[in-house]
Amino acid sequence: MKDFLSVLINEFLSYFVPERLKYKITGRCLKCGKCCNYMYSYDTYTEKEFKIMQFLFPAYRRFYIKGADAEGNMIFACKLITPEGLCPVYKKRPRVCRKYPAKWLSYPGKMHEGCGYTVNVKTFDDYLAH
Repeated sequence: MKDFLSVLINEFLSYFVPERLKYKITGRCLKCGKCCNYMYSYDTYTEKEFKIMQFLFPAYRRFYIKGADAEGNMIFACKLITPEGLCPVYKKRPRVCRKYPAKWLSYPGKMHEGCGYTVNVKTFDDYLAH
């Protein structure tokens, strides 16, 4: 419960940050299915938090914990994805899937190798140009 409250407090406090970085995502989907087999959930750090998320959002029960990356971030995958990387319930997929990827990120995320999308990271020189 402490972890969950900590996440809520940090999320609330983040709204008072004077300047937010935004990372634009460009490109198109190549229908490779990598995003469905290797995904992150922002602010979900433990299995307990993942179970809370699944309780609060029943559509997330289709996801399972696949493992963790080198930094310890949890990796999720969809139980429904076909071996070809396609979604068998594409027209009824959850909102999180329909919105992927977001047009803008507030953290410098990465896309899978071979993905048709790119996260455009601003450099210090880009900020100076404005």
